[in-house]
Amino acid sequence: MCCLFTTLVLFGPRLGILVWWLIQPIRWQATFETFLWPFLGFLFAPWTTLMYVLVFPGGIVGFDWIWLALGLLADIASYSGGAYTGRERIPV
Repeated sequence: MCCLFTTLVLFGPRLGILVWWLIQPIRWQATFETFLWPFLGFLFAPWTTLMYVLVFPGGIVGFDWIWLALGLLADIASYSGGAYTGRERIPV
């Protein structure tokens, strides 16, 4: 079960980016001027990249910053998710 969850967390947003890019390439071209930023987002911050593409068309104002922060927190949580699981190994 743990391996399945880890796989979904790591590959879920990346698969979402790939499918969304194949379905709506014009939206991705309107959001990013070059291929470099979405590629780096695909590799290192997929949740943030998805949120950025989601909120970008109207410009990033107001509540959109909350969505971007949630995407960033999801990326950080996916990379540091194993820190809490080893708590029982710590001697008291």
